[in-house]
Amino acid sequence: MVDRVTLREDDVPSSQSFDFIIVGAGSAGCVLANRLTESGKHRVLLLEAGPPNRHFWLHIPLGYGKLFTNQRYNWCYTTEPQAECDGRKVIAPRGKTLGGSSSINGLIYIRGQAEDFNHWRQLGNAGWSHGDVLPYFRKAENNERGANDHHGAGGPLGVSDVRDKHPLAAAFIEAAQQCGYPRNDDFNGAAQEGAGFYQNTMRNGVRASTAAAYLRPARRRGNLAVVSEALATRVLFEGRRASGVEYLVGEEKRIAHANAEVIVAGGAFNSPQLLQLSGLGPAELLRSLNIPVIADLPGVGDALNDHYFARIILRCKEPITLNDAVRNWRRGSTAVIQYTLFRRGYFAMPAISAGCFMRALPSADTPDVQCSIALYSAHNMGGTLDPFSGFMITCCLLRPESRGHVRIKSADPRQAPAIHPNYLATLKDRDTLVAGVKALRRIAKAPALARYIAEEFEPGPQCDSDNDLLDFIRRRGSTVYHPVSTCRMGQDGKAVVDEQLKVRGFERLRVIDASIMPAVVSGNTNAATIMIAEKGADMVLEDARIAAHGLH
Repeated sequence: MVDRVTLREDDVPSSQSFDFIIVGAGSAGCVLANRLTESGKHRVLLLEAGPPNRHFWLHIPLGYGKLFTNQRYNWCYTTEPQAECDGRKVIAPRGKTLGGSSSINGLIYIRGQAEDFNHWRQLGNAGWSHGDVLPYFRKAENNERGANDHHGAGGPLGVSDVRDKHPLAAAFIEAAQQCGYPRNDDFNGAAQEGAGFYQNTMRNGVRASTAAAYLRPARRRGNLAVVSEALATRVLFEGRRASGVEYLVGEEKRIAHANAEVIVAGGAFNSPQLLQLSGLGPAELLRSLNIPVIADLPGVGDALNDHYFARIILRCKEPITLNDAVRNWRRGSTAVIQYTLFRRGYFAMPAISAGCFMRALPSADTPDVQCSIALYSAHNMGGTLDPFSGFMITCCLLRPESRGHVRIKSADPRQAPAIHPNYLATLKDRDTLVAGVKALRRIAKAPALARYIAEEFEPGPQCDSDNDLLDFIRRRGSTVYHPVSTCRMGQDGKAVVDEQLKVRGFERLRVIDASIMPAVVSGNTNAATIMIAEKGADMVLEDARIAAHGLH
């Protein structure tokens, strides 16, 4: 490897060489940038299409609502019309800044079930069972509860309990217990099932994005260069070996050369987009867009898997929701003061702070839906809050069978790809979500929560039969922003990467992000994405060590 050289964001000329080039400074990319520069031995270039993460709201836990439709910090994608969702286009937001979606997400720290990772191993992916990945979850964590068999302390990622337990969230948990669901104070512990408060990726009341947790300390190192607002246009190849990346800064085209590896970490939409733009993908699609085919890889962009959810809007009898804090200047001022002085109150409180993992279908061996309570209500996700005291209860389908795809529509890297999740395509997906919404309604009617509810505003009591509920889910349901699997890890012919996350048939090219998951985990995906990057970094470094010593 080359000697250590101090690198700065504004002095990365075209045609400079690095050991590793990471495309995408999101949840995975920031982790990789930190781990690959720790030793000081390797020069690393980190490219991010979005701007730096300096905006105030990127660091306030409740701030994600403020940037939901901000195209500077959010790709603001939408899907293709979804046949089983009343023909609608569904929003598909993704972070577009340092930290990626970890800078704009809801902060919920959920790993998924042990069975999820054991299933990955059963598919032939050696080294990816729950026992294999648990050390990487623990390595990442700085859990305020301290270390134990399930959790880590001292890692980069702040993981914290909810600082202020809102009465509606507490009532939701109590109501779930009244319906027979067990109390669970650690969804990432021995078992996931039950109701409790979520832990969150924050530290001292401030968002712990991967930009804050991993990238900020890494940027003090002289062997890391970070270029923001740099749009990767294609991976460069010498035969079947990745040799560098072409990218744009404004209208200026630049090329960076990789001596060791190119690592694609753009996420479930942008990673397959970049590979397809580079000539790796379904050959017929690439030829139709006049892109030279380097390899016919039909799995690139295939098998998109995402969580879909339904929500019930409830009118609250008391003015204690986020809607009230926003609408009433006295309550709003109090919230600002609480956060400014003490890092407490609404601004330090994720809007979704409690949940219940349950088995909606009797045939389920483990929880198949994730129900949650949101301390606000809005007609549309990311839209204006309702003009009344309101909150929502939600039901997310944990293991959707439905699969879709991501395909470029143009050879222009600035044009968004076609995103087709194929939501609700299978009968089981539809049946599970209907059963989950019915269970959610039972929780709402339990005494602990019912005392706060003036009425069910949406869908309303007239929506009563299973067919009515399914129609409502189709018309008003949405994504939970957990797309995965478009560069799927596996052993079959359409798998894109192997268990070392190397693109099959190529040298010096890996994909390390959520797109490699064989299937979506049973819960929020950010924690698992960070784990993938931690494990992937070890794989990259081990190969670099072997190469440096001339071993085979």
